[in-house]
Amino acid sequence: MSKHKQFKVEGIRDYPLGSRESKVQTGQFAQALKEDSISALTASLPDLLAAKNLRLLVDRIRAARDKEKAIIWGFGGHVIKVGLSPVLIDLMERSFVTALATNGSGIIHDFEIAFCGHTSEEVDGQLGSGAFGMARETAEWLNQAISQGAARGEGIGESVGGLLESSSLEYPELSLLLQAYKRDLPCSVHVAIGTDIIHNHPTTSGEALGKGSLIDFRVFTQQVSFLHDGGVYLNLGSAVILPEVFLKAVSIVRNTGSELENFTTANLDFIQHYRPGRNVLERPVSETGTGIALTGHHEIMVPLLAALLIHG
Repeated sequence: MSKHKQFKVEGIRDYPLGSRESKVQTGQFAQALKEDSISALTASLPDLLAAKNLRLLVDRIRAARDKEKAIIWGFGGHVIKVGLSPVLIDLMERSFVTALATNGSGIIHDFEIAFCGHTSEEVDGQLGSGAFGMARETAEWLNQAISQGAARGEGIGESVGGLLESSSLEYPELSLLLQAYKRDLPCSVHVAIGTDIIHNHPTTSGEALGKGSLIDFRVFTQQVSFLHDGGVYLNLGSAVILPEVFLKAVSIVRNTGSELENFTTANLDFIQHYRPGRNVLERPVSETGTGIALTGHHEIMVPLLAALLIHG
């Protein structure tokens, strides 16, 4: 027992998720491109700078699929909030995804979209009254999944995917975690305690969060080991957690004597931050691999990359 007092959260006032105003609705989501209307655009792009790098990334991902190498998509919660789940799920179906990795906000937005079709509360409007982060079902369902999954020896991604599969949801087809779970694709979740709204609630178990996230770190490391000789790792919008996790996973694989060279990394974000630059694009591939930086908004860049993969 700690000698320091902890703030008591048992008396918090929550509310039904469905009653909350949200900034993102399913009607705003992207749609997977179903026909080839992009070849002419592809041919018109210059073979210079970012356009050249975009083509290179497309070539590397296609080659990885052909060689049955790992294609790991790491993403932050913003990727869900801007409606890109249908695009990534379509890429799963086409074997352009072998594993997913996200942070704590990723599972929150994924759950809320699947549960009721909207997510992303107005923080400024909610914070003053203390209502920010207090949606009832988000915390109850996710904390339950994490605790029960940890008891079974499952990581957070698998635990949440399993709960979603056994639940009645309004939009199950839009859940990345559920669709990955149904396809037996690993989806690892990497959390920092205190960063996510579900940690506000008394149902939170630090023991379960730590155990589940550690399991997922080792699941993720196993997937990283499959990048050798032609795999691709993409970091979409995680500025700190996933780049740090990726770097440590690379170190573990190499420390055990396994080969991990000649692979491609990419960072797609609207700002190129320090850690993705150093820990994704430079350090892991400095000897034999390739790092590709593409700067732009996710809601434009990810559908464009997917369209080029499928139709370009």
